[in-house]
Amino acid sequence: MFSISTRNSFPCNNILPVPGPFSAKNRIFSASFSCHSLQSNGEQTKSSLNFEESIGRRFVLFFLIGSRVSPALPSFGKTKKQSPYDEKRLLEQNKRIQRENNVPDEFPNFVREGFEVKVVTPDNYVKRDSGLVLWDIEVGKGDCPKDGQQVTFHYVGYNEAGRRIDSTYLQGSPAKVRLGNNALIPGFEEGIRDMKPGGKRRMIIPPELGPPVGPSTFFSAKQFEVFDVELLSIQDCTRRTIGFYSDVVCS
Repeated sequence: MFSISTRNSFPCNNILPVPGPFSAKNRIFSASFSCHSLQSNGEQTKSSLNFEESIGRRFVLFFLIGSRVSPALPSFGKTKKQSPYDEKRLLEQNKRIQRENNVPDEFPNFVREGFEVKVVTPDNYVKRDSGLVLWDIEVGKGDCPKDGQQVTFHYVGYNEAGRRIDSTYLQGSPAKVRLGNNALIPGFEEGIRDMKPGGKRRMIIPPELGPPVGPSTFFSAKQFEVFDVELLSIQDCTRRTIGFYSDVVCS
């Protein structure tokens, strides 16, 4: 709601309301026109029409605002344009960096722009519902490991740029881990659970299945990780107790 007072606004005293849908609120506009139309001076008439036009524009604006109708006013605000997603350029950049790091054959590519990442792989890779991506380079023989069993395996870890971040081959001895104890990151444990001894597999682990990140961990950013894994053997484990001493023996 709003009100416009006509008191002492114009030099004429006898101002009559003008009929119409906005008559009660349009009196100033009509009164101004009626009053100044009686004047004979050309300059005064021109001035009154300009004043009338200004009052009319103000009235229309006030009416639209008071009646909760938004006027269509021009906007000159600057909007930030997003840079185009140049997938081809980013892909070629990732390939060039991976070549410099001497990645193995059939290595996946990562097209990253900010937090958006697209994984580009050959057709021999398979993506699971969890987000884990696998490629069985060589299928082993025998049974798959179960919770409580110990797996012995070699692995080489890479980041998105294809840089080697860890390798048991360089350490000189394979890794040994019991499954089901949360000793492995979720994606790695999921990928090794259905391997068979002698098998070789490449795992592409997404951030949600990777290790925790932060200043107290080795990993400082949420990135995809690639692991080449060779499962050597599976051992059954039993708990051994001697006096007050207890341990787990795997053989």
